Amino acid sequence: MTELTTQAFSSRRRWTVLTVLCLSLIVVTIDTTILNVALPSLVDQLHASASSLQWIVDAYTVVFAGLLLTAGALGDRFGRRGSLGWGLLVFGLASGGSALATSPDMLIALRALTGIGAALVFPATLSILTNVFPDPVERQRAIAVWAGTAGIGIGLGPVAGGLLLRHFFWGSVFWVNVPVCAIALLGVMLLVPSSRDAEHAPLDLIGAALSIVGLSTLVYAVIEGPARGWGSAPVVGGFVAAVGFLVAFALVELRRRRPMLDLRLFRNPRFTAASLAMTSLYFCLFGVIFFQTQQLQFVLGFDPLGAGLLVLPFAAVLLVVANTTPRLVRWIGTRAVITSGLALVALSMAARVPFTVRTSSTIVVLSSCVFAFGMGLVIAPATASIMGAVPAGRAGVGSAINDTTRQVGGALGVAIMGSVGASLYRHEFTRRVTGAKLPLAVTDHAVDSIGSALVTARGLPAGTAATVTDAARVAFMHGFDVAHLVGCAVAVLGAGLAYAFLPANMKMGSAAKVTAPAEPEAVPVAAAGMDDVDELADLGALATEVDV
Repeated sequence: MTELTTQAFSSRRRWTVLTVLCLSLIVVTIDTTILNVALPSLVDQLHASASSLQWIVDAYTVVFAGLLLTAGALGDRFGRRGSLGWGLLVFGLASGGSALATSPDMLIALRALTGIGAALVFPATLSILTNVFPDPVERQRAIAVWAGTAGIGIGLGPVAGGLLLRHFFWGSVFWVNVPVCAIALLGVMLLVPSSRDAEHAPLDLIGAALSIVGLSTLVYAVIEGPARGWGSAPVVGGFVAAVGFLVAFALVELRRRRPMLDLRLFRNPRFTAASLAMTSLYFCLFGVIFFQTQQLQFVLGFDPLGAGLLVLPFAAVLLVVANTTPRLVRWIGTRAVITSGLALVALSMAARVPFTVRTSSTIVVLSSCVFAFGMGLVIAPATASIMGAVPAGRAGVGSAINDTTRQVGGALGVAIMGSVGASLYRHEFTRRVTGAKLPLAVTDHAVDSIGSALVTARGLPAGTAATVTDAARVAFMHGFDVAHLVGCAVAVLGAGLAYAFLPANMKMGSAAKVTAPAEPEAVPVAAAGMDDVDELADLGALATEVDV
């Protein structure tokens, strides 16, 4: 079907290719978290506001999420190795540019460019993996390693960022990506095979534009709500426009014979439940990372390195659990594993709701480890479930769908949880300093965020500085608590949907093989009976007896 015949690869060659794919993946996942430890530095040195901090994080995520489907389709049509190589090049160059940013707006723009590179890299890694590993059992192990690598990146990001910020300026958290991208690019050129979809599906430019604009508008409205007012014309107009663009996207995709996102896939309960599970998981993950970094540094007083080191237990637990999940899936089934994982995530979020300014770092780490355990149970089986519903020739789009659920969830997690926290911070801070007779200029600046408040307090007399600092920390934790209550509700909803819609007896990793239909359109539920789709997905099949 495509240029690559995976049966020709030896087992050793396949795992060598996976090493290159994981190196490419890790630079993207590290970049997702390494920036968070630098957020306090950006407040201090670039004078970034609370809204700017959210956009510095979300500009990357929104562009990343918005372009994933298009990037996956481009890789399927023009070559996945080329997509991976170009993505690493753009990612490296944009990272170098980000290190030289002189204002929040400049950094936001360069982070968006970095997101373009990440969008080309991420789906290519998983689509190449599914083509290189045709055997369902071996593919399950490879996906577990792939998922565990993402966990390593999440854990290494804050530690690497902390080490760099201990000795260098804030831009070093971006410079570090450049040599890693160069090494990964060399590995791609020397080791990764070429593959593409022989069907040459037409590009869906209208669908791509509508999805990008719709998602970006939605996140804009959520982020700007606290500052502009939820009833203001820009915010209300943003929500209305987002709904309009996303509805238009759905209508366009339903009319196309070869859509960028085949919405008929969502008729498969397994595919839909797994996608929603990933969305809810990453909603919570990105929200937790956004808040925890500020809690550890602004409230508990850790420096960036200390805050980063406290994330290491999270990464260790996630790595171990993610790599043992395939065995659990074979023993008790996908539904039980994913539902249990999201329940643990919800428990971790609920445990954070009572946190105060006096909560110890030990409690923070323990709640993170519970989160990591739950996340490790979810990511590998949910990824395999999503990929199992998509034909091999469209593996790039399948990978992009999987990645889009992550990034959309992450963008909304930062936007919604961040906005809830920001709104409550403003209200609580204002209430606590009322009557303190602070200068209006001080109040106006400190009410923006806890970071701004602490920077403002440095130039004030000791008594006034203590008033501002104490009010800011208590107000931040008030917003922190309610934001995590929102995250807990999202995790509970995800767990409920997984339990309701994932087949009870579904166990992946069977050694049986399935011959894929010749036409990709024959695989989704829209063109096959539910029993056929469940059987195909249960084997994690993306076509295992054909040349892919």
